[in-house]
Amino acid sequence: MRVGVPKEIKNHEYRVGLTPGSVAELTAAGHTVNIQTGAGLGIDFSDRDYQAVGATILPDAPAVFRDSDMIVKVKEPQASEIALLEPRHVLFTYLHLAPDPDQATGLMKSGATCIAYETVTSRTGALPLLKPMSEVAGRMSVQVGAHYLEKEQGGRGVLLGGVPGVAPAKVAILGGGVSGVNAAQMAVGMRADVTIYDISNDRLAELDMFFSSQIKTQYASSAAIAAAVKNAHLVIGAVLVPGAAAPKLVTRDMVKTMKRGSVLVDIAIDQGGCFETSHATTHEDPVFEVDGVIHYCVANMPGAVARTSAFALNNATLPFALRLANLGAEAAMRADPHLANGLNVMAGKIRHQAVAEALGHEYVPF
Repeated sequence: MRVGVPKEIKNHEYRVGLTPGSVAELTAAGHTVNIQTGAGLGIDFSDRDYQAVGATILPDAPAVFRDSDMIVKVKEPQASEIALLEPRHVLFTYLHLAPDPDQATGLMKSGATCIAYETVTSRTGALPLLKPMSEVAGRMSVQVGAHYLEKEQGGRGVLLGGVPGVAPAKVAILGGGVSGVNAAQMAVGMRADVTIYDISNDRLAELDMFFSSQIKTQYASSAAIAAAVKNAHLVIGAVLVPGAAAPKLVTRDMVKTMKRGSVLVDIAIDQGGCFETSHATTHEDPVFEVDGVIHYCVANMPGAVARTSAFALNNATLPFALRLANLGAEAAMRADPHLANGLNVMAGKIRHQAVAEALGHEYVPF
């Protein structure tokens, strides 16, 4: 198969769909890999690095799409990239279609087969291609939250871990999944006062055992979330419903009760955000204020630590990319129902039930 990797064009996105190590695996398996010139520069890989492992360097995205059968990316295709897709193409990347009807419409019109990293599952029902970026985003959420709590950044002027004689900041983490746990690990390491909220009592029990006395856990009722938001210095939204739009757990009225200079970090913004006051931002202009509360809602948080993120993502996606290249998309998905769960769009139809419900489209199973 001919595999193509265009340069990412989303604002301040430095990751790349395939590292040279991944390209080497694909070329060793007999596949052709086309890399757009400069695609790896954001993580310090030159065209020569790719040529050394057998890749062909092409001058621009149109050439990559024209000469490739499968397109491997990181972020959802932008409008100019969607225009290059044809029915013969397989697109393998993050899509996050639930809050993005325009992208969904474009992909449907293209006729391409579009497989989303974020809905591929594992035997346990986990999301193995979302997990590495959830880990990165969870750890980053505390890092950026601590930064924006600084007075110079417009924050309340609170040190996350406090000092002897001064209480640490209160951190409320909404969601006890992968990103929430990684956020908690970082916040605990910085000696913050951490509480995780979740609607699964079983999960709360697991977290209580995992963290022992380092954190507190609480059932995520509406009243509990309202109290948490009112009292916290940093609130991290880390909820996920696979394929669907994120639930709005924090209302505008709740935000009004927060202390001036408090910080909200919405990890769920790729799926529409879990704060009513959220809207997607970029690394170029990452924050905004609502009622004196700082909102950090960057839709590609892991892009800020592109090298770490690209390697972590490739570790997870490479086995699936190899399977798709070796067998072809349809045969690979028929052989692996977990990969088939990643199918979002094919032949102009929405093929994932949660995505179809979120967008109001007919669901047509694979």
